[in-house]
Amino acid sequence: MNLANKITILRILLVPLFMVLLLADFPYSNVLAAMVFIVAASTDSVDGYIARKRNEVTIFGKFIDPLADKILVTSALIILVEMGKLSSVIAIIIITREFVITGFRMLAASEGVIIAASGWGKLKTILQIIAIVAIILNNVPFAQMGFPFDKISLALAVAVTIISGADYIYKNISLLRK
Repeated sequence: MNLANKITILRILLVPLFMVLLLADFPYSNVLAAMVFIVAASTDSVDGYIARKRNEVTIFGKFIDPLADKILVTSALIILVEMGKLSSVIAIIIITREFVITGFRMLAASEGVIIAASGWGKLKTILQIIAIVAIILNNVPFAQMGFPFDKISLALAVAVTIISGADYIYKNISLLRK
């Protein structure tokens, strides 16, 4: 197993730690959870960079990398719903988009077509991470200023999630016609 794939596996292994910290009830457990989430989310760029730089892109990596991302984000969304910090409707929109696009990617792969991440998809991921961290941190430091950064970043994340999903479908609708 190459270094990039080991880093991806680390991202998956950080999810239980993140979940325990987020659900824990001790001072600054949410800060520690946010830090673990940020580290885990950051490994996505690191593993991809290493795989490309070392020319070590593998079939396993192509499979496990997007799965690791979905496990991390989905876990965060579900726990935030459980904690009453996030609407289940928002979580369903984000998770549904992931299922639909994963389905499109699987269909494309069965036809020998690789659907690369688009700019919209990358922006969606960044905005989701920012929104999740803002919610985990209870909108600190923006709450002291009366600025709803968490709500604004979440609204942007949901909008770009929908736009990126529609963009993938529009660009790849021909796969459904085959």
